[in-house]
Amino acid sequence: MSNFSTTQLISDFSSLGLSDVVGFTGVALLIGTYGALQIGRMSADDPLYSILNALAALLILFSLFFSFNAASFVIEIFWFIISIIGLLRALRARKSQS
Repeated sequence: MSNFSTTQLISDFSSLGLSDVVGFTGVALLIGTYGALQIGRMSADDPLYSILNALAALLILFSLFFSFNAASFVIEIFWFIISIIGLLRALRARKSQS
């Protein structure tokens, strides 16, 4: 059983590399975008929603090339593909409204 150490936690975060920072940026973007959707600040029909989701997936995928995790890789690939499908759908809907 390991003991929780604040010093170790700070040390772990202070040694993050660029790929970790990029990955955490993607996670923050993903959570922020989903949160904005849930509190009504963003619509899933807005192309920006899908763009931000796709960008978040790409940032997380970038980090996974440096610290690979198969399950995370698969979900991010699907997240990206589904986001692109949503973006195309939103753009078509916007075009048909014009």
